[in-house]
Amino acid sequence: MLWNKLLKQPSLTLHSPMEGDVIPLEDVPDPVFNEKMMGNGIAILPTNGRVVAPCNGTVIQIAPSKHAIGIRSEAGAEILIHIGLDTVELEGRPFTLHVKAGDEVSTGQALMTADLESIHQAGKDSVTPMVVTNEKTLSHHYTFHTSKAAIPGDTLIARAEE
Repeated sequence: MLWNKLLKQPSLTLHSPMEGDVIPLEDVPDPVFNEKMMGNGIAILPTNGRVVAPCNGTVIQIAPSKHAIGIRSEAGAEILIHIGLDTVELEGRPFTLHVKAGDEVSTGQALMTADLESIHQAGKDSVTPMVVTNEKTLSHHYTFHTSKAAIPGDTLIARAEE
């Protein structure tokens, strides 16, 4: 019985939402992220525009401009994936959604595709912060790890400790 209960507990890990190098949030050239105003996390220097779910959960929000998506993990963490800096100004043009608010998602499932070339041609930075926005209300706290050549949905970038 105890074994079955352990198997059904939600995962306290987060995986990379994109392919690329995972860097410290402090290296993002935007004070909203590098000063952790939105929460603690990491950022990805993407080499591919495919954005996937970093964990099992529910899509809770998609920005009208499609540049950001929020997911609530099974463990209760609210995760914001913000594709690029100042990309709200692009009014959704370089983003193709594959999910909608309310959808249940699994680790590695495609959320959206970002046209990185269009983002760069518009003079925007494609660095993609991923932050846990409600960590202060959780019983667990995440330790984030950087990584070279992260594989979306596979490379572990955070583990929670209770």
